[in-house]
This record gives sequence, structure tokens and C-alpha cells, in this order.
Amino acid sequence: AIRTSHYPNQEYWYDLCDEYGIYLIDETNLETHGSWVANNIETPETAVPGSKPQWEGACVDRINSMMRRDYNHPSVLIWSLGNESFAGEVFRAMHAHAHAIDPNRPVHYEGSVHDRAFDDVTDIESRMYAHADEIEEYLKSNPKKPYISCEYMHAMGNSVGNMDEYTALERYPQYQGGFIWDFIDQAILDGNGRMCYGGDFGDRPSDYEFSGDGLLFADRTPSPKAQDVKQLYANVHMTVDASGITITNDNLFVSTADSTFVLRILADGKPVWSSSRRFDVAAGASEHVEIDWPVDDYRASAQELVLEASQQLTSACDWAPAGYELSFGQCVVAGGKIADTVTAASAASDGAITLGRWNIGARSAGREALFSLAQGGMVSYKLGEHEFVLRKPLITTFRALTDNDRGAGHAFERAQWAVAGKYARCVDTKVEPLGETAVSVTYTYELAIAQRTKVTIRYVADVLGHVDLHVAYPGEKDGDLPTIPAFGIEWMLPVEYSNLRFYGVGPEETYADRKHAKLGIWDTNAFRDRAPYLLPQETGNHEDVRWAEITDDSGHGLRVSQTANTETGVTKPFAMSLLPYSSTMLEEALHQDELPEPKHMFLRVLAAQMGVGGDDSWMSPVHEQYQLPADQPLNLDVALDLF
Repeated sequence: AIRTSHYPNQEYWYDLCDEYGIYLIDETNLETHGSWVANNIETPETAVPGSKPQWEGACVDRINSMMRRDYNHPSVLIWSLGNESFAGEVFRAMHAHAHAIDPNRPVHYEGSVHDRAFDDVTDIESRMYAHADEIEEYLKSNPKKPYISCEYMHAMGNSVGNMDEYTALERYPQYQGGFIWDFIDQAILDGNGRMCYGGDFGDRPSDYEFSGDGLLFADRTPSPKAQDVKQLYANVHMTVDASGITITNDNLFVSTADSTFVLRILADGKPVWSSSRRFDVAAGASEHVEIDWPVDDYRASAQELVLEASQQLTSACDWAPAGYELSFGQCVVAGGKIADTVTAASAASDGAITLGRWNIGARSAGREALFSLAQGGMVSYKLGEHEFVLRKPLITTFRALTDNDRGAGHAFERAQWAVAGKYARCVDTKVEPLGETAVSVTYTYELAIAQRTKVTIRYVADVLGHVDLHVAYPGEKDGDLPTIPAFGIEWMLPVEYSNLRFYGVGPEETYADRKHAKLGIWDTNAFRDRAPYLLPQETGNHEDVRWAEITDDSGHGLRVSQTANTETGVTKPFAMSLLPYSSTMLEEALHQDELPEPKHMFLRVLAAQMGVGGDDSWMSPVHEQYQLPADQPLNLDVALDLF
């Protein structure tokens, strides 16, 4: 559904909506936000049109003109009196006129929430940017009116986190959903290829990049946010388990008879079985379909199996080809394969561990890892002549601020984390030979915060070139520290290592509060993963990663894979990104074209990163469950291999 905010649209658009089955709220050309509110202070007495009789004729004429023009479009389900124009007697007159012309379609208006004396001017309870818990309170109160969020999920920059909290409200019959603000970024491409926004034309005052809040970029290409929206807005939902699929068809009129359901089993991310089925679930119905998944045929050869169901178009239609995916469902079941272990017992005869005065080394068969006692980290990791360390991997406790981070004040609250890892200092090094074929080097760092919290970076390297990396933050109980934006390492690589293949949820970027994505093996690269948000910011993160391969165009590279924590024995996925710019470079740029020609690649491997939020872009923080409490431990445990 589309709300034509804040005025009627071009007539041809309504024809297209009629043809393609898109529902519309048709909105009167009325928006007077600036007349009655400034800096969150409301002044009803200055509102236009309010209850001022001199405005009534013009406002009634506007809704009359719209309704007379668009009355016969079946796509128009609801008439709207306007946007953010407070309330008053003028809206009573508009509401009465709308029902006089059309007694069948409901009338919508949000402004009455600011003056409940005028609740009668809308047939629908409508609010802007109400949080999901507030909406649920209303829905539980046995309300007289259905509910619509005429604007929600402010999609500015890297946003649209925790959207599932809103779509979960669909279980209430009086919840009619909401309209994401908005569909497309508003920006102007200048003659030099720059996407310009507010302030770039000498205009003052300005809201700068505040117009960059679309699910599509200004060039009409989908942003990564659209991945979650598509899945959460799907009309058919599938819950997959070992016994089969529960198919819930939320369509109002159409059964699933014209869909093909493609079933797959992925063994450690690789497709090993597939079958196409047809299921006819009536509109509004939910059915459990039993599936005899051949799990036992593949369990022994995999650590985990993914059971997947994909609803696809059987035949091409006007808007998509045959095979286009409408929705999917997945579940993970345990495999029987034990995780591969690396042993140096069969090392080449030239393998050696070197315990030097200044450096510790492990080398064999053209592979070498070198750890500096003076520099406090790994300073070389080589496969033949290919060097993978330009500078030692650094602790990171920071991310380039998102638009939502700025709006919610995360920058001020978490300023110390911007430098805590970057400027941490090494205060101790412990070297422990592990027999003749491996060595452990543990660096203890003090974070650059008042508490001087100690973080350990432990490398366990063997003569085959295999390295286990364990980075541990213990949790800081001293002082009331703000939550941590991210924790892990940031590693500068040679520029040629720009290709990325990973086993995790994707294919687009994902975050803790925005990962309604498919678990599988995905191919991308550092340039594609840098989403061109109007203002450069955090981008490219991938969640629930089991392994990632970073390669050059010849296929040589570095593999990072999850491994067990040395204390708990627990193996957990990690988060990661590969970008042509560091988080600091992204933070400092104001436009994408200010970022220089890449000279390096930057690999971030994280124990965790906070979510991106999405309730709004000016006040609401990332939800608590998607933040990283500073008093809790964080552990990154990965294995490194060159190939």
C-alpha cells in the first residue's frame, strides 16, 4: 500500500495502481507543519488552518477536487485530509464533505492526536513514529477504531532495524499496518557525479542529508534495507521445521495454488537436495504440510543442515519473471560431522618455530606468521610472496556513525569508544611454546578509557600457517560505561584482496536488529558491499558468519572461520565486513565522492555490533536488546588460514 503524502499524485500513477493491485491512501494537498510546532513545542493558536473560518473554503475545495478526480479508481481505499496540520473545525468540515461525497470509503487524518477534542475527524486511529509497544497498548484497549501508522520506520541511511516488532502486531485484527517513510531518497545528481543534498547549494538553514530516507537510493536502485522489508511484508509466511512447513497465507483473496514451493537442503551452506512442490493454501488460512526431508542422507557429512522452503512464481507476470521468490523460510538442524581440526603433526621438514629477542615466528611450506614483541601484534602473515598484514590488526570498539546514531545522540554518549580500541596500548606480552610445532602469543592491551580495561589478543600459530585468534573483553564493572558500538579487530589488507565469499545470512548487509535474510553461501566484493548512503556511514556488515574468504582476482586469499573459545569450548558465529575504506574514513566523509581512490582493503571481524535502529532518526535509540552492555564480556574466536 502507498500513502500519497502529502498531496495527490500524477493521474497515471493511479492507473498503474489499479492495474497492479496497489492499495492507496489518497491524501489532500495540505501540510502546515511549520505553522504550529517548532523545536517540539506546539502552539495550537498559530495552527493553519485550525479552526479559522477563512481557511475552510479553500481546504474543503482541495479535498473535493481530489475526490472528484480520483473517485473511480478502485485502488483508492481511504481518503486522507492532509499531513501534520494539527486539528480544528476546518477538518470537521473536510471530513463531513468527504463522507457526503463518498459514504463508503473511510477518512484518515493523523493530526487529531494533538487535540483529542477532534477525534471525530478521522475514522482511523493514526499516529506517526509511535513505538511498537505504544501501538500494542492501544490495540489491547478494545479500541473503537482500527490503527494505522501513517509514517513509521524512518528509513534514513542505514536504518530499518527492529521492524519485526511492528509486523508482529499483525496478530491484532485492528492493526492495519503502516507506511515506511519513505520510498526513495531525494537527492540531485550534479554534473560531477555527486549526489547532492541539503546545504550543497548554498541553502541555509538546511536539514542536510535528512532527505536521504528511502528504501531505494535516489538512482532507483534498492538499498540493503529492502531485503528485510521484502521478507517481513511477504503475504505468505513459512515456518520450517524437521517435520515440514507451516504455511500461513495472509492474502485476502488469492490462494497459493499458483505458486511453486522449492524445497532445499543445504549442507554447511552448499545445496545437496532440492524438490519442487505445489501447495494450495486458501487465502486467510494456515496449514502444516508434512515434508519427508532426507536429512539422514546428509547429516553425517555436515556440521549443520539448513532446511529451506522458497515460494516462487510458477509463471511470469507483469511485474516479475517465473521463478521470482516471493517469500522463504528456513531452519537449522545439527549435523553429525565433527569440526575440522588443524594439526601440525604432518608439517614439512622445514617447519620451525622461532623464539627471537624481538619477534616470534612460525613458518613452513611457504607460509609464515610473525609476531612482534616491540609492536604488540602480528606484523606479517605470508603465503609465498603474498603479504596479508600491512599494519598489525587493531582492536576496534567503534563504528562509523549511522544517521540514527547521530539523531539519538549515540555519538556524545559513546565518544570514548571511538578511541578506546584505536589508541589502546600494549602493557604485557606472554609467549608460550606449544611443543615444537606451535606457539601461543598473548598481548594484553589497556583500552584508552579511564578504567584502562584490559583486553587480551591471543594468537596460536603453527608451522602450517594456521592461526587461531582470540580477542577477549572481560566486561567492565567499574563505572557506568555506555554500551559499546562494536568489538573486534580492524585489519588493513593489500588493495587487491577485494573479493568476499562468506557463509552467513545475506546476501545484503545485515545487523543484529535487521537480519531477516537467508542463511547460505554468498559472493560479493568490497565495492558492492559499500552501500552508497547519501552521508557515508557504517555499512557492509554481515551477521551470523560461519566463515569468510577474502581473495584477490586469482583466487588466493585469507579464510576466517569460527572456532571454539579456549575457556568455554563454545563455537559461535561472528560478524564481519570487507570495505575499501576504514571506519574512520567513512566517519570523516560527508559525501561518497569525498572518499579517495582505494589504496587498501579493511577487514573488520567482530564479536558483535549494536543494531542500527529504525523507530525514528532524531530521538529513539537502538533497542536495548540490540546493544552491547559494557559490563558484559565479549569474545571473538576465529581461525585464520591462507590459501
